[in-house]
Amino acid sequence: MTQDTASDTIEFLKKRIKKLSSQSLEHKMRLHDLAEELPIGWETIRDVAAETYESYRALAEARAELSGAGGGGG
Repeated sequence: MTQDTASDTIEFLKKRIKKLSSQSLEHKMRLHDLAEELPIGWETIRDVAAETYESYRALAEARAELSGAGGGGG
């Protein structure tokens, strides 16, 4: 991989991590709000939790990819 390509990859991953981090925070807050309002909305617990889990899984994956690309942990 050339220096420019590696740099581009690292920048792309950093931007992706920033976006995923923001999305994960939104999911976290939705889950938090749902927990505070229980028992109202209890039917959505699994869906909200699954969405939150998936967003944090994607974030962890992107951070690992950045680390592997030599860009640190993000």
